[in-house]
Amino acid sequence: MASRLLVLFLFLALVSSDIVFETGDEAAAATVVKGGNRRLLPYLDCGELCKVRCSLHSRPNVCSRACGTCCVRCKCVPPGTSGNRESCGACYTDMTTHGNRTKCP
Repeated sequence: MASRLLVLFLFLALVSSDIVFETGDEAAAATVVKGGNRRLLPYLDCGELCKVRCSLHSRPNVCSRACGTCCVRCKCVPPGTSGNRESCGACYTDMTTHGNRTKCP
């Protein structure tokens, strides 16, 4: 009898530890944890941000591909359709192609 109670208690303890309460907080849902000891990074929709960034470009498909690569690596897309590259920092401004041209639009 005691062993059955012990098994039941352990089962209930295991099940209750997996319960997650939703608070409805929008900000908490928009963060992604990258590892246990790293800071919380906001989730970026690179596809949508790059679509806006490259909307007026002469070659939008090439622009979107390069912008997507830069967004994933640097976790940033500058505002607007051109310029403002400095707002994303050195990662975005210093990335170059094999031909030593700036990669990020």
